[in-house]
Amino acid sequence: MTMTSVRQQWLTNPVREMLAGAVATVALIPEVIAFSFAAGVDPQVGLFASFVIGIVIAFAGGRPAMISAAAGSVALVAAPLVHSHGLQYLLAAGLLAGLMQVLFGLLRLGVLLRFVSKSVRTGFVNALAILIFSAQMPQIIGGGWLTYAVLAAGLALIYLVPRLTTAIPSPLICIVVLTAAAMALHLPLRTIADLGHLPDGMPVFAWPHVPLRLETLQIIALPALAIGMVGLLESLMTASVVDDLTDTPSSKNRECTGLGLANLASSLFGGIAGCGMIGQTVSNVKYGGRGRFSTLFAGAFLLILMVLLKPWVSQVPVAALVAVMVMVSIDTFDWSSLRTVVRHPKMSSAVMLATVAVTVATSNLALGVTVGVLLSGVFFSFKVARLLRITQELDDGAQRLTYRVVGQVFFASADLFVDAFDIREATGRSVLIDLSHAHFWDITAVAALDRVRQRFVSHGIAVEVFGLNAASATLVERIDASATVAPQP
Repeated sequence: MTMTSVRQQWLTNPVREMLAGAVATVALIPEVIAFSFAAGVDPQVGLFASFVIGIVIAFAGGRPAMISAAAGSVALVAAPLVHSHGLQYLLAAGLLAGLMQVLFGLLRLGVLLRFVSKSVRTGFVNALAILIFSAQMPQIIGGGWLTYAVLAAGLALIYLVPRLTTAIPSPLICIVVLTAAAMALHLPLRTIADLGHLPDGMPVFAWPHVPLRLETLQIIALPALAIGMVGLLESLMTASVVDDLTDTPSSKNRECTGLGLANLASSLFGGIAGCGMIGQTVSNVKYGGRGRFSTLFAGAFLLILMVLLKPWVSQVPVAALVAVMVMVSIDTFDWSSLRTVVRHPKMSSAVMLATVAVTVATSNLALGVTVGVLLSGVFFSFKVARLLRITQELDDGAQRLTYRVVGQVFFASADLFVDAFDIREATGRSVLIDLSHAHFWDITAVAALDRVRQRFVSHGIAVEVFGLNAASATLVERIDASATVAPQP
């Protein structure tokens, strides 16, 4: 890393980076506490994890300005292990997941993100925005008129203060003003202290207390794989969102390795594994976070708030945090997608909507993205298969029937390829199959070509296959040694 890149990532406008990181920290607190409960662990486990992950990922991650912490998607797959075997086994699974993620990055498998289409990414962002918003509802429904009044006041501060000044991010002003008002007026509001036990001290290094034997590995292997893959998926998707927001590239492989190191450290300090947090990351970028210092400060500031400033932070009204999270959900949602959903190709829009629907219905980001990627693949294959064209013409005094194939022949178009050849039309003639403008991709395509050739031969019709490009001819010869195909001249 050159000195220029060090300055860009660490020393560019540190005050702005600190303020942006502080906004991300404020948005982290209610999410992390809620996710800790979802995983079945004490809130301090999630808070310690978020601190450690934030510090490590700031140095080791591949996407500057990205916020990583204990996340809901990881909590969902971790919960069954906690309920069945306890926290220590979760920490051991976090270690194994971290090792998997480091290996994933070292093997340079981050390129797999290229198979996630723009439609899936948009659906991922929109679904997460909906989930963030819906997660705030239990905190305000039934809270009484005072809760709604504080929420309204918080949103007013967040969206009106920037008209007066942008020197300090409005979410921070919202938190400070509403907390001061609630304390001064002794308002009967739910506070952070009511959400769960906050840390009493610093995280302590400790190896998970689990027996080092094969049985333990059998217990944690599958949960660790789930934690590792879900974490990688969400982090890489979040990194791509930041790439788009900032028009800057990032190292996806380094992000995989950095996340693995962060989860290793988190597990060794008594924290749950985590991953990229898209809502908090969007907030960080919105308020000026562009470098690694904002990520570092977000992690460090979280520990300062939870330990050194605990008496004051405990008094922050939950409604004020809800106002910040509502802002986060609004900023995260891709509102332009509502306009383009009717203008984009129907298949692309269907992929986006399916990703949103599955993710929201299951609260499982990994499942939603998986469905979106599968649909993208199916629709793409269908679209390419439809481009296959096969024409025929008679020549040499109607004694030879020539088929000219144009397009891609693979598993999705193989049946169309076979059906285009009619034995009845070729009876009494020789057949020439011109593949000069075709490409064969897989064994299904080669099998289809062999099936057509054998069909003609079995009816006593002479057939010649001509014009395969070098790559296709090599594939045919490798799979079907009996094939005789004249190459392109």
